[in-house]
Amino acid sequence: MIEKSSISDKKWHSIEKEEVFELLKTSPEGLDSAAVKERFASFGPNKLPEKHKISIWKIIISQLINPLIFILIAAAIASILIGEGEDAIFIFLVILINTAIGAYQEFNAEKSAASLQKLLRIRSKVKRDGAEKYLDSEELVPGDLVFLESGNKVPADLRMIEVQGLEIDESFLTGESQAVIKNTEVVKKETVVADRKNIAYAGSTVMSGRGIGICIGTGLDTEVGKIAQHVSEGESAKPPLIHRMEKFTKKIAYIVIVLSVILAVLLRIQGMDMAAIFFFVVALAVSAIPEGLPVSLTVALAVATKRMAKRNVIVRKLTSVESLGSCTVIASDKTGTLTVNQQTVKKILLANGESFHVSGEGYNGEGQIYLEEKNELLSDLEKHSDLRKIIEVSMLANEAGLKFKEGQWEHHGDAMDVALLGLGYKAHMNPTEIRNTFKLKGKIPYESEKKFAAAFYQRGTKTFCGLKGAVETVLEFCSFPENTPSTKEKIHQQADDLAANGYRVLAFAEGLVSNFKNSETDLENQIPSLDFIGLICFIDPLRAEAKTAVEKCKKAGIKVIMITGDHPATAANIATELGIQENNHTVVTGKMLSRSGNPENQKFKDLVLSTSVFARVSPQQKLEIVDSLIKAGEFVAVTGDGVNDAPALRRANIGVAMGSGTDVAKDVGAMIVVDDNFSSIVAGVEEGRFAYDNVRKVIYLLVSTGAAEVFMFLMAIIAGLPLPLLAVQLLWLNLVTNGIQDKALAFEAGEPETMGRKPRKPSEGIFNQIMSKQILISGFFIGAIAFGYWFYLINYQNMEEQYARNLVLLLMVFLQNFHIFNCRSERKSTFRIPLLKNIWLIILVLAAQGVHIASMHIPFMQGLLRIHPITLREWGIILSLALPIILIMEVFKIFYNKLNPQS
Repeated sequence: MIEKSSISDKKWHSIEKEEVFELLKTSPEGLDSAAVKERFASFGPNKLPEKHKISIWKIIISQLINPLIFILIAAAIASILIGEGEDAIFIFLVILINTAIGAYQEFNAEKSAASLQKLLRIRSKVKRDGAEKYLDSEELVPGDLVFLESGNKVPADLRMIEVQGLEIDESFLTGESQAVIKNTEVVKKETVVADRKNIAYAGSTVMSGRGIGICIGTGLDTEVGKIAQHVSEGESAKPPLIHRMEKFTKKIAYIVIVLSVILAVLLRIQGMDMAAIFFFVVALAVSAIPEGLPVSLTVALAVATKRMAKRNVIVRKLTSVESLGSCTVIASDKTGTLTVNQQTVKKILLANGESFHVSGEGYNGEGQIYLEEKNELLSDLEKHSDLRKIIEVSMLANEAGLKFKEGQWEHHGDAMDVALLGLGYKAHMNPTEIRNTFKLKGKIPYESEKKFAAAFYQRGTKTFCGLKGAVETVLEFCSFPENTPSTKEKIHQQADDLAANGYRVLAFAEGLVSNFKNSETDLENQIPSLDFIGLICFIDPLRAEAKTAVEKCKKAGIKVIMITGDHPATAANIATELGIQENNHTVVTGKMLSRSGNPENQKFKDLVLSTSVFARVSPQQKLEIVDSLIKAGEFVAVTGDGVNDAPALRRANIGVAMGSGTDVAKDVGAMIVVDDNFSSIVAGVEEGRFAYDNVRKVIYLLVSTGAAEVFMFLMAIIAGLPLPLLAVQLLWLNLVTNGIQDKALAFEAGEPETMGRKPRKPSEGIFNQIMSKQILISGFFIGAIAFGYWFYLINYQNMEEQYARNLVLLLMVFLQNFHIFNCRSERKSTFRIPLLKNIWLIILVLAAQGVHIASMHIPFMQGLLRIHPITLREWGIILSLALPIILIMEVFKIFYNKLNPQS
């Protein structure tokens, strides 16, 4: 019997295949039934454990665990105790609405990790008891012999023991954009995942060739399984909005408690009875606490969510909206995010000295060929016989398929072969017609050991051999006459220079076969001496908008770093072209990170902060990079599309998955970019900043009007006057103004200059310098205007208290209606922001005003609130008293902008 621990810790890639058989107690005949049964009992099914779904009740409870909610619940209970049931109902209604909206969003967002399961739910060809059979992949156990062929999904981690031209796409796991050529040779123990050529990983796809492997890991013991554990066990970083709101609610709670005690003492000194004091203090506390904030916050984020959806960003959690806007670093995957993840021919260099560049990108025939020297569109292929010849060879020595069908391009086969067929279409040469024209007599398919592919075909009445492959391999088949300008050394140097610039290079040659026998005879021995034709250069093209998007990030003060499993030279070239780093900056590799030691070491931390490009990193290292950045005080957004990105997506402050990516990445990500476009992420950052600005506007309105009410009452108590408003009027004011119109600020369109400023410091709270000053100044003046009117009515008009309160209540409604226009921007003049940019503002302000006016004429409301209609003259006076609040704050903005031009 094999112990589980004896298998999971083995470095199978460094062990000879004969020893692998011995350690796993298996043979070329496969496991017997008894061994399978025993191992299945020990190791369990080859699947990943499903994540337990969080119940709706836990989600609801998590929504209620909030300091602001605690205060509101306490106020509601107090209202019930003193017999004010209507107030309690109102407060509980606010709590209910906020909890329902938040819980609904979170419940929809909470998904299980079942998508990881999909990677393993496949049928596999296995050899057991000496017989080949097809089984569900869940039945595989360590020691099973598994057969792979083109198109298969790899069902478990396999140590390859036999390969024939086996190429596997592992981009979902390693980030490597190119298919990996597999072999059976052992490698060093410290070799990273991406370089273990003798291992096939669960969930990867066989692109070409075939092979046999021994199962060395199932379920959680696979590389995918290890990632699944990181995803389920890892912690998500707390969104910055939550950080700031927690600080904000604590401050509000402390301030309200202190003010309540002060007011209670002052009122008691004046002789008010304890029951009345208690009710008044509760009412004032409810007024001072922005209980409408949770709902307004949800509305602001929901509005931003809809706007993001229009810009191809789907948000799964509301708080993620603001998180993206607060990020200081975007850690982006390369393949499929900054590039299109489709190999494309971009250059052709012929032996005769001609060179061409090719437009278009991706697996299609859309593009054109240009003569590079003159940047002239190729009009007549017949004038360039060698160009035609190299394209013909590329289509004949080719195993792929590419065709335009029902309005779209369909392809299959090796990425490089597909790209070559796309080149043929761009040259107006149909692959099917070419293959029919040149009668194929035999083919040598590409094998990783040989590093070339060949085709034997008829050109006219003669038989020719066309060869494509690695430069060094193809050149060995070529002969070069003396004094020819194309020497092997020059071609090698040319190919090396192209590789250093991020290109993959294939060489092509053709030669006359003097005595072709037949396809049954060893074709390799029939390859004649060949004439070198030229080089074709491929690249995974950058997304068209990526460079502009990176530049926008820089202007917004956001650092963009690239983390990829690709080759360092390729990564450096792309990063330089995008403007992510300068030419002379170092690319940090996975090996360099490993040598720097534990992620907690200062050397590791310094290495992470020293660069903007990471290459050849493992999924675990990507997670460690993100974790290190977060610990360094950054708010990190991570983009990715593969399983390899999942742990980092979860750990980040905000995980952004690509729409075309794996289900795993989408499930873990807090938002999904539908069009895979990096510029959409930047658009999301912009909307996130707009959303945070709108949240601040709501807070500014709610806190400043709450402060105004407190100032008004403090001044009245100090002056020895009766209270300007009754408790029920205070609650009504809070409901009819802030309960309605504050939602309008959630619909503000955002200011263009938002993306020209740096991200807010992670340590900065909501109450920064400008907001604190605005709240104090506007709150004081609103309170002072209302108190001054109250003082005038009582002392100089000798007005009856109930009638005077009616006028003061209307004045406060007007003041808050006008003040909302000050809150539309912290710096910009109210008169410079078009009203029609936010039609909801007009509608809700008029609604708030209309509700109060209607209440002044409804008998029931008149009795409840002790209000009634007023004269036209009184309307004029109140309007003239309310308008100055706009002018006061306009003066403040002018002086603040002059004194703080850069803040």
